[in-house]
Amino acid sequence: MRSYGPEQIHNVGLFGHGGSGKTTLTEALLLTAKAISRAGRVEDGNTVSDYDPDEQKRRQSINLSIAPIEWKNDKINLIDVPGYADFAGEVASAMRVIDGAVIVMDAAGGVEVGTEMVWEAAKAANVPRILFINKLDRENANFFRAVEQAQEMLDEAVIPMQIPIGSQREFRGIISLRRQRAWMIADKHDGTFVEADIPADMVGIEQEWREKLIDKIAATNDDLIEKYLENGADALTPEDIQRGLRAGIANGSIVPVFCGAADQAHGTAQLIDGILDSFPSAARKTTQANDLLSGKSVELKPAVPEPLAALVFKTLVDPYGKISFVRVYSGELHANSSIFNPRTRKDERIGQIYVMRGKEQISVPALGPGEIGVITKLVDVATNDTLCSHDRPLQLAPINFPATAYSAMVKPKTRADLDRLGGALHNVVEEDPTLHVSRDAQSGDTLLSGLGEPHLQIIAERMKRKFNVDVELELPRVPYRETIRGKAEAQYRHKKQTGGAGQFGDVSIRIEPLTPDPAREDPLEFVNAIVGGVIDRTFVPAVEKGVREAMAEGVVSGNHLVDVRVTLFDGKMHPVDSKEIAFKIAGHEAFKLAVQKAQPVIMEPIYAMEISVPDQFAGDIMSDMTTRRGRVQGMLPDGSGRTTISAHAPLAEIQRYATDLRSLTQGRGRFSMAFDHFEDLPAHLAQNLTAEEKAHQTAH
Repeated sequence: MRSYGPEQIHNVGLFGHGGSGKTTLTEALLLTAKAISRAGRVEDGNTVSDYDPDEQKRRQSINLSIAPIEWKNDKINLIDVPGYADFAGEVASAMRVIDGAVIVMDAAGGVEVGTEMVWEAAKAANVPRILFINKLDRENANFFRAVEQAQEMLDEAVIPMQIPIGSQREFRGIISLRRQRAWMIADKHDGTFVEADIPADMVGIEQEWREKLIDKIAATNDDLIEKYLENGADALTPEDIQRGLRAGIANGSIVPVFCGAADQAHGTAQLIDGILDSFPSAARKTTQANDLLSGKSVELKPAVPEPLAALVFKTLVDPYGKISFVRVYSGELHANSSIFNPRTRKDERIGQIYVMRGKEQISVPALGPGEIGVITKLVDVATNDTLCSHDRPLQLAPINFPATAYSAMVKPKTRADLDRLGGALHNVVEEDPTLHVSRDAQSGDTLLSGLGEPHLQIIAERMKRKFNVDVELELPRVPYRETIRGKAEAQYRHKKQTGGAGQFGDVSIRIEPLTPDPAREDPLEFVNAIVGGVIDRTFVPAVEKGVREAMAEGVVSGNHLVDVRVTLFDGKMHPVDSKEIAFKIAGHEAFKLAVQKAQPVIMEPIYAMEISVPDQFAGDIMSDMTTRRGRVQGMLPDGSGRTTISAHAPLAEIQRYATDLRSLTQGRGRFSMAFDHFEDLPAHLAQNLTAEEKAHQTAH
């Protein structure tokens, strides 16, 4: 593969709902550009971009993959991106490094939840878009219904550049509204077309849609609209139309629609031409970076003489080391050279550099501005790192990954799995920044958080396949807390005589509740009120230690006890038998007795939630929240067909909310949640929890 300048490079993402045909379209584009001699099939597990064993097993994309093609004098780096919500991190990575997005839509399915998700992501990233309506040869395919849905549900900017001739089994060609010519399918099995006049029965439809297209193109420029209004569409030259079209695509006022059937490579050559006509090359994309020497923001041009700035947007880990996917924004990245990582403040040695075609690595001497490639075996480089020169340290804006929405407790199946667990978790988090690993402070359990239940199940399978660690995933224990609502006193004497030296410790304590304070780090305020030396001061820390141990164990439900003031006000010693262990036990037991008399309660964690759903689901979400013992705090329609609902809900009721919300909203809901406060658990639930704890203690 020859080298290309930034004016010849186009980085293009293929996005869409799962099953819309992105991977099949990638194969068809590779075949059309003669990058491969035979197209693979998702069903057969032999496509270029779905090469991971997990993808082949599930017949769906899980990781983004790169598939470059060469067309005429240009190079297009195609990025095939997963369509399911559990892999939204891959969407975020791709959106950060592309120059344009092709959003693939099923002609029968129309606008689906994945279509909406990637549309919003592309719009937020200010990425130019093309809509490709696929599967026109399938049963129930309806191009014009799909366009109407897209205009209603996505944006009025959607406008066909092409319309199909026929549909379903009768799909036999494509009309270019801009050129006013037809491409008729010459062979249904190899994607070949012959150019022809527009069929007579399609002339009226062609003129109707062409007029709509020219209306939108003319509206992009005052000169064009004036020429159009005065003299009609024929007054606009092909150059006028091209100039207005590019301007509209760049500012988002036009989203052109192309069409075809990827499984037969129908319409793919026209789509490639459309990509080159519609999207800017990498040469037109300047980027901002933070100059770490001056502390100022600088604009970098995609040119070789500019300082080096490359972003690591994805990482893969295998037994042979890491593979770092990078996009070069400015300067040039050379094999067998050294780069600087501002995050670690260390230099890294680069060996080989490759461009990827699926899993195939094609060695290249350098990556120029605008290029996408991979570097292998970098030691301390992670996703979102900027690679630059030591003399000119720069920091590019990071990728904003979606927040976690589902957590599970990770339980290794064997001792060997436990020994390897830490390394495996480190590797999967390095590969997927939407994952987060934490430890439950109360139980010591390892928690893995991600975007959904299927997401974590796939990660568990990956850990077994790639890193030989077999784990089970379970819902985490809810971190309940105990506290008291009243005051009480208790006295306990620990006396033990076993023939030799005995043990003796007698303490009297008073307990009372503390006002909850999120800033308080210590759940206990311990007050030594001993006077007259009835207990030697050397034994007081032992009493406090006994109290703390009792608080950590819990008294009524086995959960940590918090927000308590304990005052040690009296006690007795024995001149021979008093020891620290005796006062520790006395403090422990006296505290448990006092808690039982001080109105103990169990508290549960309450989370604040922001739930964004299409307006038609708002009522169902609020009703569902009530059944979860949640409280709706407010709702705010945003005017674009979505409503944001604010609510407080117990963690115990929303641990599977990521899965439940998808079911309630046909996958169109989003939410975020954060711990807010603790509240008393209702009495009947507290009784159940206490009974479970007693049964557990009896069993053990």
